[in-house]
Amino acid sequence: MAHGGDLPKNANTVERPLAISRPAGPLLIGLLCLGSGVALAAGRQALLLLAPPLTPLSSGAALERARWGSVDPQRRQDAALLLNGRLEPGDPQRRRLLQGQGWGRGMLAPVALKQAAQAADANGHTHAAQALWGELLGRFPGRAASADALYALGRQNPTLRRQLLQRFPAHPAALAAATETHNALHLARWGPRWPGAEPLLLARCRQGSPPLTAPQRRVLAGGLAQLHQGRAALACLGGASAPAVLQLSLASALLRGDAADQRLGQQQLQALALGHPRDAFGAEAAALLAEEPGDAALATLRQLPRPLQDTAAVQARLALEGQRPWRAVLQRWPRQPASWELQWQLARRQLLARNWAAADAVLSALDPRWLPSPLAARQRFWQGYVASRRGNAAEARRLWRSLLHQHPGGYYGWRASARLGLTPPAAASPPSATSWRPLNSGDAELDALWRTGQGLEAWESWRHQRRGQPPRGPQQLALEGRLRTGIGDDWTGLGQLEQASLRLPQGACDQHWPLEQDLHPRRFAQLFDQAGERAGVDPQLLLAVARQESRFSPGVSSGVGAVGLLQLMPATAAELAGQPLSTAALQDPRRNAELGARYLRQLLERWGQQPFLSVASYNAGPGAVAGWQGAGFPNAQQEPELWVEAIPYPETRLYAKKVLGNRWTYQLIQSQGDQACRWAQAR
Repeated sequence: MAHGGDLPKNANTVERPLAISRPAGPLLIGLLCLGSGVALAAGRQALLLLAPPLTPLSSGAALERARWGSVDPQRRQDAALLLNGRLEPGDPQRRRLLQGQGWGRGMLAPVALKQAAQAADANGHTHAAQALWGELLGRFPGRAASADALYALGRQNPTLRRQLLQRFPAHPAALAAATETHNALHLARWGPRWPGAEPLLLARCRQGSPPLTAPQRRVLAGGLAQLHQGRAALACLGGASAPAVLQLSLASALLRGDAADQRLGQQQLQALALGHPRDAFGAEAAALLAEEPGDAALATLRQLPRPLQDTAAVQARLALEGQRPWRAVLQRWPRQPASWELQWQLARRQLLARNWAAADAVLSALDPRWLPSPLAARQRFWQGYVASRRGNAAEARRLWRSLLHQHPGGYYGWRASARLGLTPPAAASPPSATSWRPLNSGDAELDALWRTGQGLEAWESWRHQRRGQPPRGPQQLALEGRLRTGIGDDWTGLGQLEQASLRLPQGACDQHWPLEQDLHPRRFAQLFDQAGERAGVDPQLLLAVARQESRFSPGVSSGVGAVGLLQLMPATAAELAGQPLSTAALQDPRRNAELGARYLRQLLERWGQQPFLSVASYNAGPGAVAGWQGAGFPNAQQEPELWVEAIPYPETRLYAKKVLGNRWTYQLIQSQGDQACRWAQAR
């Protein structure tokens, strides 16, 4: 050794065998290296823990740094997927970003392989794409992303196409393949609402060859019932027997039709109830009958078997008609939606009659803690209103503040603020048109996909997991609603979120305010800002109308012919534009927003900027609203809340409250964002 002469010369040292003394140096070095490695690993782990997770809110610069400079391969993969989602489909950078990112067995590996294959395909690298699809299918045969591999590889391989339909029947790739091959039975069973499915189902029902078996007819009829094609579903069934679940679906579809269909639907419900007096199908049939207006439905309810008459829905309807004591119904079924609706309808009658004591008795009959948050807000508002009318101003303010602290958004949050003399919150810089929050689904794969901006992958994975079944319960409704709005399906997604909000139990404001934000996305915000500025109309009002009219779906048309984001009637649009416009022109978001803003300005000018009258006119027409003035109606300026409740059209009553509540919520989101609850509780 170079320094051997420096060692002490003693017997113990000199006589120690070299074979024993030599390992001391390497061992010491190894221990030192190991210690350094552990320290470095610990430091690296600490740095990783300190680094914020990458999400769709991360800046492009932060993603670029992580993609090319992070020591953590998982973070590099996250950054690659997030960056990839910000590029156009044909951008050659997509292939470079995703190269080598399909490593390991993690949750994101199959998605990285899928997107790398798509990028190769888009750039004309067919052989590379085929290899990547094959690798994806070989390594991850059961993962949802492999459905796309089977679809791509199965274009020229019928065996793989059959595997796709069998292994991933509800996956969008399978539904697309079924549409291409006109497989109506597969679509009816797994995805009747898939674009292009409806005409295929109708055609197959009419087609005589090959003849349909009774089970096939039931499958097709069930699919058509989901599309609300009640008559067509019955015709397709062709006399074949139907199980109770299909009978219920057929009757529900018929109730959405014309008067003749509705009568037929009621008859089917009555037959189902009589045949199932003690099970869930009979109870559901009775509940649907209880919702039907008119004396005929009421007479049918009185003929039901005793077990079905003794249900919340039937007893609530009979109590509403004065044939049962309402208080007994509310006391027996305080947590049933039928009781909630009974309470409101009875209270509304007393409010309009100005029977304040009777209204207070009805409103106080249910503890608001048993109600979903939006219904509890309605109850508290009117309790405060009644208290103010009876001269108890302090109690009215207490109730309105309680409402505002719990549920600051929506129509009743707005009216409570107005009654408390609170001005709208000061406008802040507009939030982004699409905000992002963690999904918090409890499913690690869904949460990881959502966090890395893979909304479509998350939706496809969820649909594959659920095998196309509808969500069960409010939590699943809220989750699926978020997933659907995440892929741009606002028509269905916002409807599901609305249903969830009316079923979820009450919680603190901070718990349900995120749902309010989900319910009010700022789609086409720039167009509405521009159209509102040109027309002199609040852009938040345009957003609110579009949210209610079309759920931001430009291609939707109503049964009476209204078209586009703001659901303009062609005659009204032609008058505003000075020329006739095609349906395609009205479906253009920019044109529709411009014309809708002009129409709203006309209504606001006609009614002296009164929002209640203007918004009601947008739905029912200014002629109808003109008839709701004067004798027999509350004063719309002095008693706007009572004026709305006096509107004789149920649709317009709900519409006015929804639109004006939307507008207020958008104002809160713009000015307060996530801090709306804190703002309300400080008032």
